[in-house]
Amino acid sequence: MYRYIVKRILFLIPTILGVAFIIYFVLNLTPGNPGRSILGANASQEAVDQLNEELGYNDPLLVKYVNYMKKLVLEGDFGTSYFTKQPVMNEVLPRFWVTLQLSIIGIIISTLVGVPLGMLTAVKQYSAWDYIPSILAFLLAAIPSFVLGMVLLLVFSLKLNLLPSYGLDTWDAYIMPSLCMAIPITAFNVRFTKSSMLESIRADYIDTARAKGATERTVIWKHALKNALLPVITNIGLNMGGLIMGAVVSERLFSVPGIGALIVDRINYKDEPVIIAGTIVISITFTIIMLIVDIIYAYVDPRIKAKYTRIKG
Repeated sequence: MYRYIVKRILFLIPTILGVAFIIYFVLNLTPGNPGRSILGANASQEAVDQLNEELGYNDPLLVKYVNYMKKLVLEGDFGTSYFTKQPVMNEVLPRFWVTLQLSIIGIIISTLVGVPLGMLTAVKQYSAWDYIPSILAFLLAAIPSFVLGMVLLLVFSLKLNLLPSYGLDTWDAYIMPSLCMAIPITAFNVRFTKSSMLESIRADYIDTARAKGATERTVIWKHALKNALLPVITNIGLNMGGLIMGAVVSERLFSVPGIGALIVDRINYKDEPVIIAGTIVISITFTIIMLIVDIIYAYVDPRIKAKYTRIKG
């Protein structure tokens, strides 16, 4: 198992190399001029050209990429922002921490509500405990995040005046952005967990357990749930990565200073160091999340752990 973990950590190296190159390539194709964006429309063309030269923006794609990776690998330097002239990580890390906090809260809410509710709908299939949560899950999953966020703002901030409409200055300011991120994922978790549980409950080994006299409680919790959890765990890991990458909607709606909003803002200025560093941080986080999912897999299902355990003999 330790060898597998080391291999996955080493996999971060080609991940970083590939992500940086793709972002450089995409930015190289998109229109824009950081010198003009920074200096403004009234600046002379000479001043704009000089600034672009100082930033290294006019260098060929491969030259910029190689120079960036040299600094990153040899010095651990993610570069300096074109726009603020500050070290990139001084801007990216605080914003990333904000997004990570919201994502963790969102994934906790969606897991604690969605997974048990999905189990309940599967166990109580064709009853009110199945129909009502299933219908709500379909409805909530169909609502776009930005529409849901605006509804939350209208009801809890403008009408009831219970929650702040922007920023994260107080603890209650986390509620609406987290709910905006968590509710669609909760609806998806209900449907996904229900499908996984139903597939497990209808398996032959469940009929065998019942034929041997096992109680329904034992059949559900010891046999069906354990096997149904494997795809659910993968789904939760993917959802966590999706929340981090897709938090920009909530960050924009609620004026939250997260990493998604930072990257979108800097795209307007073609601030390549910030865009690349932010994307790399998100990619590394997603890889680590999936590594944690694989480790949890091994503890839930011993057969998976055996595949990565060195056989002594």
